[in-house]
Amino acid sequence: MKIRALYAACMLSLFTGPALAEVTVLGWPGGPEEVALRAAADAYNAKADLADADKVELLFFNRDGFWDKLQADLAAGSTAFDINLLATYSIGRYAPFMEPIALSDEAKAVYGDSVLATMQYQGEQYGVPTDLSLHFMYYRKDLIDALLNDDAAKAKYAEIAEKHLGKKLEPKQPDAWDWDDYTATALYFTQAVNPDSPTRYGTVLQMKNLLFNIMVWQSLPRAYGADWRDDGGKITVNSDAYRKGLEVYKLLYDAGATPRDSLSYEFAEANAAYASGQVAAMLQWNAAAGDLTSTEKSPAVAEVTDTVAPPSGPAGRFTHIHGLGFGLNKNAENKDGAVRFLKWLSSKEAALIYARNNGAPALTPEVVAEVAGERPDLVKLGEFAGKYGYVMNGGTSAKALSVYELQAKEFTGYWSGQQSLDDALANTEKGMADLLKE
Repeated sequence: MKIRALYAACMLSLFTGPALAEVTVLGWPGGPEEVALRAAADAYNAKADLADADKVELLFFNRDGFWDKLQADLAAGSTAFDINLLATYSIGRYAPFMEPIALSDEAKAVYGDSVLATMQYQGEQYGVPTDLSLHFMYYRKDLIDALLNDDAAKAKYAEIAEKHLGKKLEPKQPDAWDWDDYTATALYFTQAVNPDSPTRYGTVLQMKNLLFNIMVWQSLPRAYGADWRDDGGKITVNSDAYRKGLEVYKLLYDAGATPRDSLSYEFAEANAAYASGQVAAMLQWNAAAGDLTSTEKSPAVAEVTDTVAPPSGPAGRFTHIHGLGFGLNKNAENKDGAVRFLKWLSSKEAALIYARNNGAPALTPEVVAEVAGERPDLVKLGEFAGKYGYVMNGGTSAKALSVYELQAKEFTGYWSGQQSLDDALANTEKGMADLLKE
């Protein structure tokens, strides 16, 4: 009862409905996730055939320390909530205190396999994927078009590519880029490399010692075949694929293609650099799209910015994806009602309600077409997630966040010149072997 009282004190508000709603959902307060969850729960509670005992009640508490508090409550056997928020990179942390769930028969057609995988752990489905994050390549259409229509500029581009990459390349539209094309383009649009560049920097890299920055970078080595471990559990980070990815960032940083203080950059700083009009292209979270294409917030670039999926490599084209979702507390007091709500939440009806109310679900092309007019941003989100989305082998394990933190520390050490590439990979391999023992 003390635990329930604590949660009640932290609640921002409850849904309209019976005072004693029985299915209690712990959500993420503030922002579009709360707005969308409220709309979904309202719609569910309004169903004429829903028993009063199965109506949904929402609980929220502060984002600060949310995941640590959730783990403590789950481990303590809390019954204050039947359903709780999950994130891809922390499922393994909570799985011992939760139960796998069965989704609706529509779930695969609504989300697709790669999106459903963001809520899976050891072959079991632990949650309904409600909000997805992935990466777009943002680029200046005006600059690329000018380059492609200027023979002298194309010759300069080929010269720069040969000097820095060892081969002549021709400029291409960004949707056809591989990572060498991206690198050559970034160098061409850098004044330290090409004094005639219309922008000071060709790109902006997020190189701060921060786990989320490794998620942004990770799609580069993934395109060359990188993974955390193979099917037998062997750590595979000390590989040519990881070397390639690390060397590309090092090359661009040393050449001045990204601001010198990029070693302190994350999401906000990268956005500010691009929005200034002094950057030609960058890899960034999809969440930046609204600001960077807003004439009010980013007047220097909004009307000339477009987005595509990240560049390709020998192994294919990829974007890191992770999501938020909802799963079942093993100690749920109304387990049957919670299961029914989760099954409905994974249906097409619920997904469309969630999408129309500021949520960010990654939907298949057939489903997202029904809300494309209202939410054009979700079209690329669903398309890229379905075609290019991946989760590293071990990316939902209990120590996934610790792996990202380890990589951030070691790889930033290499980019900043504090240690060699060999040492960075050896240290990472050793640390990951310890962290991913399961």
